[in-house]
Amino acid sequence: MKHFAGPFLAALAAFPVMAGSACAMNEEAVPRVLETAVDGFIRPGYERFEVATGNMVTAMDAFCAAPGDETYGKARAAFDETVLSWSNIEIVRTGPVIRDHRFERILFYPDRKSIGLKQVQAAIIEKDETALDPEYLPQKSVAMQGLLALEFVLFGTQYETMMAESETYRCHYGETIATNMHNIAGELTSAWNDPDGVAKDWKTPGPDNPLFRTNDEALTALLGILVHGTETVRDYRIEYFYRGEDGPNFAKRAIYWRSENTWPSILANLDGLQALLNGSDMVDLLDPGVRSIVSSINFLFSSLDGVVEQLNPDIQAVLDDPEQRAKLDFLLINTKDLILRLNDNYGGAIGLGAGFSFSDGD
Repeated sequence: MKHFAGPFLAALAAFPVMAGSACAMNEEAVPRVLETAVDGFIRPGYERFEVATGNMVTAMDAFCAAPGDETYGKARAAFDETVLSWSNIEIVRTGPVIRDHRFERILFYPDRKSIGLKQVQAAIIEKDETALDPEYLPQKSVAMQGLLALEFVLFGTQYETMMAESETYRCHYGETIATNMHNIAGELTSAWNDPDGVAKDWKTPGPDNPLFRTNDEALTALLGILVHGTETVRDYRIEYFYRGEDGPNFAKRAIYWRSENTWPSILANLDGLQALLNGSDMVDLLDPGVRSIVSSINFLFSSLDGVVEQLNPDIQAVLDDPEQRAKLDFLLINTKDLILRLNDNYGGAIGLGAGFSFSDGD
């Protein structure tokens, strides 16, 4: 920490953490903020994910038909694109994505006892034909359907067997996974694009609204996305594999470690959170006198991004290097600070009241 914490803390001192205090919210800005959150971030995010999964299907089809360095490289690039597009929008863990186990079918993580991995490996070894059926795969374990299953297909043990001949079982299983995710992405896009569906509920709180009866309820959900998203980065993307210098630390617990997408995915998480905050003009809900709260939040986002970009894609190399571990410590400390500034400072400033906790769901 001593290598870079000093200048950072000195700069952040200009944005002190203040006790949350209820202020008058700018009610006139609420409809625009909610509309922009939906139309400017959520809907486009799912649309990008649908495009990315479509490209993934195309790339897998080409790779299965003609395996080689070029088609494999395109499949890997398509996987990277899919991970990034999902990581940007996965912060919205509410609405249609949590119905019918869609979230877990796209991303089953953490896989605490490697049960999912064993199921994927068994399907490949046994050449389970039911896993090749796009209509049947959704009925199987969620762990066999999404990004981490496809990551193992493309990057896991003996992935090179797909290069030896065309139309292998393993490759077609990967293609079916990609098709399954593309179908789920289409369902999410359709649900959010329905003019009488969830988007309308988000944009128009009211007594007859089945989702949000008041502006406060809608804004609680919106800010909850930011708080819970930041908690997920800290607790499940970093702390799940790194518990500090004394450990225990496990490189293979890190998300997407096989494809070296751990840090790109976390960066996409953080960028998505910041894009939702700023793109929705959430600063306009604040009294002008306390808008520096958002400046301090943006400063933290920028600092976190800068440190994530310095991390080695090889997770074991990060854990073995004291300077790299110091960067992980920095991320843990400052994501905690970010949660506090979102939950207490911003939450209090929009008048939800001292003692309200988005992170507790109260």
